[in-house]
Amino acid sequence: MRVTRIDHVQLAMPPGQEDKARAFYAGLLGIAWVAKPEHLARRGGCWFGDDDVKVHLGVEQDFRPARKAHPALLVDGLSDLTGRLSAAGVQITHDEPLEGYDRVYVDDPFGNRIELMERLG
Repeated sequence: MRVTRIDHVQLAMPPGQEDKARAFYAGLLGIAWVAKPEHLARRGGCWFGDDDVKVHLGVEQDFRPARKAHPALLVDGLSDLTGRLSAAGVQITHDEPLEGYDRVYVDDPFGNRIELMERLG
């Protein structure tokens, strides 16, 4: 028996902000919006993903952003993506190098920390 992979990552968001979530995750990051099952859609929030990447955002009434805990998303074309994010007003934060990767941090519209990583070579 062993854990074989992560199915999805869930982050929190404040109520009623689904349009902001879609603009960031689908519009800027390019992760496809996925309709939630009807019985879960009533709770609010958004799902994004495909076969390789799944990010769920669930509504928390007393929302506080995740400032340290974060998903790390592997990307192709990090420079192009950070350019698009910067043009949209998203702050890009560089951190200590990590061998084999170019990486940055951004915040989603709710202040959740997101790491974007691209393999080098």
